[in-house]
Amino acid sequence: MGSQGGFGKSKEFLDLIKSIGESRSKAEEDRIVLREIESLKARLGDPNTSKFKLKEYIIRLVYVEMLGHDASFGYIHAVKMTHDENLHLKRTGYLAVTLFLNEDHDLIILIVNTIQKDLKSDNYLVVCAALNAVCRLINEETIPAVLPRVVELLGHQKEAVRKKAVMALHRFHRRAPGSVSHLIANFRKRLCDNDPGVMGATLCPLFDLIMADVDSFKDMVVSLVNILKQVTERRLPKNYDYHQMPAPFIQIKLLKILAVLGSGDKKASEQIYTILGDIMKKSDSTTNIGNAILYECICCVSSLHPNPKLLEAAADGISKFLKRDSHNLRYLGVGALSRLIKISPEIAEQHQLAVIYCLEDPDDTLKRKTFELLYKMTNSSNVEVIVDRMIDYMISINDGHYKTEIASRCIEVAEQYAPSNQWFIQTMNKVFEHAGDLVNSKVAHSLMRLIAEGFGEDDAAADSQLRSSAVESYLHIMGDPKLPSAFIQVICWVLGEYGTADGKHSATYITGKLCDVAEAHAIDDIVKAYAVTALMKIYSFEIAAGRKVDILPECQSLIEEMLASNSTDLQQRAYELQDITGLDAHAVKNIMPKDSACEDFEIDKNLSFLDDYIRRALENGAQPYIPENGRLGMSDVTHFTSQENHESSFHALRFEAYERPKPAVALNIPPALDPSTEVPVPELSYLADIQQPIPPVPSASNIGSSELKLRLDGIQKKWGRPTYSSPVPSTSSTDIIKNQNKANQPISVGSSNAKASTVSYDSRKQVQEISPEKQKLAASLFGGASKSDGKQSSSSSKVSKPLHRPAEKSRSVTTFDTTIVKPSQPPPDLLDLGEPSFTNTAPSVDPFKQLEGLLDLTPEKPASNAFRAGTTDAPNLMSLFTDMSLNVQGDSLVNSISNMIDKNGLGGNTGAPSTPQTNKGPNLKAALEKDAFVRHMGVMPSGQDPNLFKDLLS
Repeated sequence: MGSQGGFGKSKEFLDLIKSIGESRSKAEEDRIVLREIESLKARLGDPNTSKFKLKEYIIRLVYVEMLGHDASFGYIHAVKMTHDENLHLKRTGYLAVTLFLNEDHDLIILIVNTIQKDLKSDNYLVVCAALNAVCRLINEETIPAVLPRVVELLGHQKEAVRKKAVMALHRFHRRAPGSVSHLIANFRKRLCDNDPGVMGATLCPLFDLIMADVDSFKDMVVSLVNILKQVTERRLPKNYDYHQMPAPFIQIKLLKILAVLGSGDKKASEQIYTILGDIMKKSDSTTNIGNAILYECICCVSSLHPNPKLLEAAADGISKFLKRDSHNLRYLGVGALSRLIKISPEIAEQHQLAVIYCLEDPDDTLKRKTFELLYKMTNSSNVEVIVDRMIDYMISINDGHYKTEIASRCIEVAEQYAPSNQWFIQTMNKVFEHAGDLVNSKVAHSLMRLIAEGFGEDDAAADSQLRSSAVESYLHIMGDPKLPSAFIQVICWVLGEYGTADGKHSATYITGKLCDVAEAHAIDDIVKAYAVTALMKIYSFEIAAGRKVDILPECQSLIEEMLASNSTDLQQRAYELQDITGLDAHAVKNIMPKDSACEDFEIDKNLSFLDDYIRRALENGAQPYIPENGRLGMSDVTHFTSQENHESSFHALRFEAYERPKPAVALNIPPALDPSTEVPVPELSYLADIQQPIPPVPSASNIGSSELKLRLDGIQKKWGRPTYSSPVPSTSSTDIIKNQNKANQPISVGSSNAKASTVSYDSRKQVQEISPEKQKLAASLFGGASKSDGKQSSSSSKVSKPLHRPAEKSRSVTTFDTTIVKPSQPPPDLLDLGEPSFTNTAPSVDPFKQLEGLLDLTPEKPASNAFRAGTTDAPNLMSLFTDMSLNVQGDSLVNSISNMIDKNGLGGNTGAPSTPQTNKGPNLKAALEKDAFVRHMGVMPSGQDPNLFKDLLS
């Protein structure tokens, strides 16, 4: 293998990379990769491939997978390479395996033993490679197999091994926290490791442990502060510096941990104040990593017990962020200000103009972050300005998800800080009008509940004024055809409850408006349902007040339309409205009480109000109630229903085992003949047996319960597909052939930013004076921030198994189970092969067909028939019947068979020809006699009649 430019790979591999890089389309790239895949399949399958060539092929597989193609055919070769003793090959194998496989792959079981062995290796590079695989491939089930050895490696002499062992234990904690719960002392010990890399790696699992249980690690505050102090004093090696900042990533992780430990703890916070102030003084705001440390310090200050000096330093840091031209830094400043405003709301006053500029910035991400800040700093003095700004922004965006979030926030702050009822109703109208159906349904229900409950406590006048203003505003805007469905529902509910409450509007006017709404939304069943219910409420209130109800013609037509609706819900509401209008005032007052939307209903689950009735009924001889599970025959139904409900609650794959199959009910059907046994043929007694009376053929309904009375004596056993089927009286000979061909056919089964440019805060200040509009807006937003009480946050959110059917070649007596029998119809002559007459009666049972089903008289195929029992040279007479032309008249065939029977001494004159049959009446006894003898003579020819087959074919 030649090398080129020190790359160490073949020229072929380099050409592959070059051709892929020069490809002009994805299709061309795919063609190159697919050609490479075919080449790799052939080369990996060659047993003479050397190990170093195999190493390159594995790397090519990695490259193929990186390009999004499947290279699973080579996974096993990567697994095998991990077993190699050569260090370079082993590390290549581990690298490929960690990239190819996941922790749930089937090949993981082949790697566990190799990992266990390599973890005990004397070469630390092998141990590191195995630990890398442990961090990627070990799942919850295989953790116990490698955990003891990984714990031992925490004391390894090489710092790289100790660091990777800590990382592996962190992985174990994330996958199965209980597996390393006893190793907390080991993490504490590794925090004091001589190597800063091991100490820094230990901070990651410690952070997860502290987040889960803060109180258990309160004693570590002093130790962590000392470590942070040593880091900031540059006591770590120079190779840990980044942009002249001493170990900045270790500082950030330590600050996160200290923020968690000092949250809500004054004593712990006091121990952190000094080092935190020092870091903020030393922070370098000219580099990104310095700004990251400063931001983390501000976040830590916001979590600790408040300290005025630190809050002031944090405010200065926020000012540095907001005055920068970079959108990223201004984004950090807005986020940091959002954290500090919870502790000290007056800090926002210092940066009010910077916040206004962020609101007008074309960067949408920065604008959203600023609206989050405004949402957190909302109070009763600035709620109108902030909500108006939020609604304007909501109208301008097209993101439905964020529009829903903005609408929810507007409603939440409006509920808490609304200056007047009129403003609140107008605000809600704007939100519903512009947010449309994106508004959560819970918001609509919350609005209806708020209107029903009112603002004031025990202030009926304020509540009445709120409802009247809502009715007036809704009557004014309900003619807009573009109103969303959720808003129309709110309007209908409010008009139904309070449309006539103040007496300003008559019931006729309100009902006319509701009918117009229902007509305008004819395809929305929910809106129509709300409208019908609102009509019911208005008519009920009028009847309860003793006033005469005049139903408008349009309302009457609406009711009639609802009565004929396909929706059962609309029908029920219409019938209820019809019935209520015919009741008296007292009944209506009890059924539909006025202003009772917020009343709580007490539900008596035991129906105790029926106790007296039940007692009297029992005394009069009524039968006591029997629980559902105690009723006869209901236990199975209850079990079935509960099982059905249980199964319907799961929509994922089920992995539990199937139930054991119940034993099938034994049918009294004669078993098929055993191919290993011979049926005796007593020649002497055969004639006497067939002379016995033959029992009547059982009907199809009795086949499964009664034994078939067919005589099998003297019949040679024969396995295979039948080649001849006797004609059934209700089907033609053509149908017989079609059915046979259909039965021989095999069965097959088939299976589917925005571009943004801005001017800095300082440059704006230098170029022009602040406009009066911005000064007025800033005064509106931040003027009352220091006097506000702080925002009280509240969330507004959000079967039996089918029986196995045997193969066609081993078909048993089930061939005749589908035959319907009419006992009143006499059986046909089995040997009558003439054209049958078509009748409207059900087909009769064919004993010939039953006999074939029991014996399965199909000529054997020596190469494929697995059930052939023994060998015989006897010819099969039935095959001759199949080969004969169907145009042969039935009478002549019967005559030929009769001649054959007479020649063998069954009766009649042996030499004289038989007289043709003129009467084709059914005779079951004679048919079975002839059939049995023909079969006997056909499969066992004797020397007395060597010309039997010649006579039949003549």
